[in-house]
Amino acid sequence: MTTDLNALATFAEELADAARTVSLKYFRTAVDADAKADASPVTIADRETETLLRDMIEAQFPNHGIFGEEHGSVRTDAEFVWVLDPIDGTKTFITGRPMFGTLIGLLRDSRAVMGVMDMPAINERWVGIDGTTTLFNGQPVSTRPCQSINTSWLYATSPTMFTEDHFPAFDRLRDASRYGNWGAECMAYGLLANGWVDIVCEDTMGPYDYVALVPIVEGAGGVMTTWAGQPLNLDSDGTVLAVGDPTLHIKAMEILAG
Repeated sequence: MTTDLNALATFAEELADAARTVSLKYFRTAVDADAKADASPVTIADRETETLLRDMIEAQFPNHGIFGEEHGSVRTDAEFVWVLDPIDGTKTFITGRPMFGTLIGLLRDSRAVMGVMDMPAINERWVGIDGTTTLFNGQPVSTRPCQSINTSWLYATSPTMFTEDHFPAFDRLRDASRYGNWGAECMAYGLLANGWVDIVCEDTMGPYDYVALVPIVEGAGGVMTTWAGQPLNLDSDGTVLAVGDPTLHIKAMEILAG
């Protein structure tokens, strides 16, 4: 069984290539959306994509664990656990907007060590591997320096993602930033890695929403934790704070803490 992260990242890109064939087959077609238990939508594209990814992982790495958004988890106590979001931004996908992505993350002993974010409809891909520089479409990228909150650009997917208790803290951070923006979905983290955005602050996130993104942000020079500065893994509290400049990360945490 390989433990080489570069080889595992190559396989993850093969997974992303395979996922594209499914999601693009259904994109901008009349797919039905079912409501899950939490009222969020799911389509045949989500389910079929994850099934394909899981089958490929099981065939190649039968001892690895899998934690997926649509089809549950197996062997999450394994050394390596794949964390899958077949279509991040299902509402975006259903409404024909090309900002959805496939997230393929890998935990090693509960630490996020590799991640691929693939955006099929716009042909953009980020790859992060622990200890190496993040690549965007094959080219190295880095976050930008920004040590002042009042010059920072901030993103979150939607105001409705925040719990009633957490929204005031987020609002303090948004008010302190230069500009607060909505709606980039997972791409906001790629934009941060590329140096276009300074802060992404979100809530009520599942592991499939963030595990793949941690190595991408960190490999570009940023920091990505819970709001309290804790590592992101399967047991995290759902809060996510990604910041391009480590000094700014500390200041953002202080504002969120009140």
